[in-house]
Amino acid sequence: MSEKFEPTIIGFTCNWCSYRAADLAGTARVKYPPNVRLVRLMCSGRLDPTFVMKALAGGADGVMITGCHPGECHYIDQNYKALRRFLLLRRTLAGLGIEPGRVKLVWASAAEGVHLAAEITKLVEEIRALGPLNWPKWDVEQTEHQPEPALEVTA
Repeated sequence: MSEKFEPTIIGFTCNWCSYRAADLAGTARVKYPPNVRLVRLMCSGRLDPTFVMKALAGGADGVMITGCHPGECHYIDQNYKALRRFLLLRRTLAGLGIEPGRVKLVWASAAEGVHLAAEITKLVEEIRALGPLNWPKWDVEQTEHQPEPALEVTA
């Protein structure tokens, strides 16, 4: 008997809109898969692309980035910055041989708990269809404390 693959997804959420949408989904008892671990950021524009790479290297099978709708950001236009980073991230992942569909960007306002839950459910199904990432896991704790190797300069 084979076990059904259950993906692990890290969700980076904007504090002002999408994190509150997730909270609304919970208080309204809207069901969505428990595969997503949410990380609250003050703004989606604050998401450093290395956070996504570390999440994938640390064992996540997919990443969801959520933020305010374009034009409605509490920090003026930072969600456009998140969009540019997202597009660059997808190209980088494709260059590394990783399916770009493993990273998804979703706009969700604080009142869209049902929409966010539907997007989470859809992403879980998409990642489940892709299968496990099977990227070699890095020991994040160990790599952060190791000094960079010295560069050898030759004349």
